[in-house]
Amino acid sequence: MSDALPLWLDIVLSALVLCGAAIAFMGSLGLLRLATYFERVHAPSIIATMGCWCIMHATLVYFSVTGNGLALHALLIALFIAITVPVTNIFLMRAALFRARRAGEKVPPSLSRVADSSALDS
Repeated sequence: MSDALPLWLDIVLSALVLCGAAIAFMGSLGLLRLATYFERVHAPSIIATMGCWCIMHATLVYFSVTGNGLALHALLIALFIAITVPVTNIFLMRAALFRARRAGEKVPPSLSRVADSSALDS
């Protein structure tokens, strides 16, 4: 445990962590730059999940190399985030869409109405 990691492994781990941090930063910029809620909700949720996976790979490799065997705790955390973030995102978007329709705001049409009208046209 006191031995230093090889230089190539330090470089790979650093690249993964920096890549994950850069991806998460891009999601934060998307949150700031996009105009409406429906546009803003995508950037942090999708990008944060991708950034989490990069950092998870670095964590998995680091703790597996320095510890006693495969460190699966990082994989479990990343799986939990990968499952919960999209589901939460869907619920938040549906609630916002319902609220906007009730308030009479201009929102995208319902997909079921678009599918029904295209079926009637053919």
